[in-house]
Amino acid sequence: MTITEVSEKFGISPDTLRYYEKAGLIPHVTRSAGGARDYQENDLQWVQLAVCLRRAGLPIEAISRYVELNLQGEGTLEERVELLKTQREELQKQIRETEEALQLLEKKIRKYEERL
Repeated sequence: MTITEVSEKFGISPDTLRYYEKAGLIPHVTRSAGGARDYQENDLQWVQLAVCLRRAGLPIEAISRYVELNLQGEGTLEERVELLKTQREELQKQIRETEEALQLLEKKIRKYEERL
């Protein structure tokens, strides 16, 4: 797939894809004989993971570290699990905070609607 096709598939810009690659979130994208990006299934899996983790709020550095550990092989499984658990805890905290904010907004809306 071309960078434009991948961009459309995942709803991000080609510039974002290039940035993710440069930042180490998408390792070793396959290239055509002419040097153009030619995304293969393995590349798409990395893109999907990067997009998912970014949308979940994970920092670039954490995702890059995960990819780096993954590329080092089986000896880094424990560290990868710990990294993902830490990020999961942070995401769960953000979800709780967002839910609290949503509840407060709902309460305010109900009060205002009652007054209308």
